[in-house]
Amino acid sequence: MTFSAPKTITTSLDSFAIIGNGSWATAFLEETFKQIKVPLNNKIIVSGVKGILPNSKMLVGVYLEKKFDIKTEQIVVIAGPCHAEEITKNRLTFLTLGCNDLNIALSLKSLMSNSYLNISVSKDVTGIEIAAVIKNIYAMVAGIAKGLDYGDNFQSVLICNSIMEMKALLNKINPTDRNIDNTFYLGDLIVTAYSEYSRNRRFGELIGKGYSTKEALQKMKMIAEGYFAIKNFSSLKQGIEAETPIIDSLYDILFKEESAEKTMKKLIKKLI
Repeated sequence: MTFSAPKTITTSLDSFAIIGNGSWATAFLEETFKQIKVPLNNKIIVSGVKGILPNSKMLVGVYLEKKFDIKTEQIVVIAGPCHAEEITKNRLTFLTLGCNDLNIALSLKSLMSNSYLNISVSKDVTGIEIAAVIKNIYAMVAGIAKGLDYGDNFQSVLICNSIMEMKALLNKINPTDRNIDNTFYLGDLIVTAYSEYSRNRRFGELIGKGYSTKEALQKMKMIAEGYFAIKNFSSLKQGIEAETPIIDSLYDILFKEESAEKTMKKLIKKLI
């Protein structure tokens, strides 16, 4: 199965290079960057793209640093919880700008803030990027549970275990002082796992209802980012000893073609 790349992912401004269109753009980002002929190391890079690049197996921020000689403090990542569908309706949305240089983040905050965009700042760029990758994975598992008709009581347990798994994983990969209850971790996970707009939840629901991975991909009108995230996730875990039963369960279902129902029953015994 092939997907069409968006016509434009990157727009250059005088002092900014804005990389946008969400997590699904990660699948096309490396190919798109080959078309850029202007230098980027003299700009502030503002990224709304979350995910692991399929060829280099890097987070977007790491890729920009290595490929374009961009300093860490020049990169700003936009974090949720946020669905674009609600922003287009001017619904109240909380965003976080992650940047190692908080002065840059605060300057951008002043440009972006309005009556319905409430913006905070954080220095945990790597944590934000990783959390944005794996929350799509957890949302797919939540969708599978929905498709299996497990109900809201179980969903709450699954989300609680997901945030605990996320915290343990983040602290292994990128140990720092972070509050996992902040909106750009827990809030982003919740909205992706529960929202009617969530493609990842919808994809998982199809799997839970008995569709194969191929059939679910064909039935989706838009790409579910978690599919690419779980496919490339091993690069994040390389050399890291961390127990991730929820993430591992989704991989077994999608890429080892194990039964969703049987795999979820095994997972349930590992939850607390």
